[in-house]
Amino acid sequence: MAALTSFQPTAPGTVATAGTVSSSDTISQTQLGSRGAYLLIINGGASPDTVAISDGGATPAGNAGTSSGGTVTNGTNKAFFISPYAFNQSTGVVTVTHTFTTSVTYYLFPIG
Repeated sequence: MAALTSFQPTAPGTVATAGTVSSSDTISQTQLGSRGAYLLIINGGASPDTVAISDGGATPAGNAGTSSGGTVTNGTNKAFFISPYAFNQSTGVVTVTHTFTTSVTYYLFPIG
């Protein structure tokens, strides 16, 4: 399990280097902006990557949050929104899993 690193955009620009994904990654609560974050997945590989993003939150009735994500087709990019409330209260992280990792990279940009 690898911890993803975020890049905070600035007006003059921020140099951001794509990170590599593993089959299970985490995003700490401190990496999320006050309004969440955008996770951009770049699939340069030869197979689709199914991305699952955990939601450690709960509804007002106490039901578990609904995981999000989707498939990033080979040779394409897809951006996912991660809510600032998606982290697990016990662990302080959001878990992101991948079904395919060869030539798959990411950028994580906090919002706010």
